[in-house]
Amino acid sequence: MNNNVKISLVAILLVGFAISVGSTSALAAGGNAKAGKDKSALCQGCHGEKGLSADPSFPNLGGQFAGYIEKQVIDYQQAKRKNETMGPMAATVTSKQDLKDIAAYFSSQKQMKGKGSTGSNAALGKKLYTKGNPKTGLYGCKNCHGDTGKGKSANNPLFPVIGGQHKAYLVTQLVDMKSGKRSNDPAGMMSNIAKLLSKKEIEAVAEYVSGL
Repeated sequence: MNNNVKISLVAILLVGFAISVGSTSALAAGGNAKAGKDKSALCQGCHGEKGLSADPSFPNLGGQFAGYIEKQVIDYQQAKRKNETMGPMAATVTSKQDLKDIAAYFSSQKQMKGKGSTGSNAALGKKLYTKGNPKTGLYGCKNCHGDTGKGKSANNPLFPVIGGQHKAYLVTQLVDMKSGKRSNDPAGMMSNIAKLLSKKEIEAVAEYVSGL
């Protein structure tokens, strides 16, 4: 891909992001974390009372941006994102205020945190996360998700918290985005990035990110 094409692609993606940031930020407003604790009782069965799940196939939600959580639930409700467990669960949240409260509760919890990762696979993951892969045109993950994987800010939930997320969950999401099974990412940026990753690179970057 030549430089002009790359610049054009980035410009298109940024326009999509500008629109998405505004709509996603609006979602985050108005939640009551205290009320959300009881309302999230069913969610806690899979994601844990504090948003830290015991099963690595279920994502940690502790400290995740409220706007991001809310958007994902809405996407499940509208079948823009599909999962045999989350689809029916999302359908039980019929009140917009309940959803805001639930999202606010998990967002208010202690942020997910990894225990570090070592070894050659983690070293490759760190390189991909921080610098990307110039040979394939891969953009470094830290440019959107931050140095420690904690996203940009709560006012910009477009880039979610991923540092400290379960490796197994991260691998599944990257594989699904690469294959097109998951395609609810704004402007298709993550899908495009995932398509540039090899199986080995997906395992490596997921290992590194899970340890952040």
